[in-house]
Amino acid sequence: QVQLVESGGGLVQPGGSLTLSCAASGSIIGIAIMGWYRQVPGKEREMVADITSGGYINYAESVKGRFTITRNNVNFMVYLQMKSLKPEDTAVYYCNFVVQGVHYWGQGTQVTVSS
Repeated sequence: QVQLVESGGGLVQPGGSLTLSCAASGSIIGIAIMGWYRQVPGKEREMVADITSGGYINYAESVKGRFTITRNNVNFMVYLQMKSLKPEDTAVYYCNFVVQGVHYWGQGTQVTVSS
């Protein structure tokens, strides 16, 4: 089992910045992918960014150039730096780890972009 805990969400004005963090604990040997997803009510959860163990990074088109994902393989953490935030970035953000083919999710952290 892998437990994931996100932090760093909150309320920010348009154009502002936030950094999300995700800490992992448990049986975390063999993490293939670390990533971030987001979901708004009534819509499917969508991938925001992910990073493989080899460092390959994938971003959703809507966040390219504004968001940066990084990972720390020593303490098993993943971060999402978000800049130039827009109201449409408002969502619950979830951390996702793929460990030996199994997806694990955090409980989510709310990000609200509003003036």
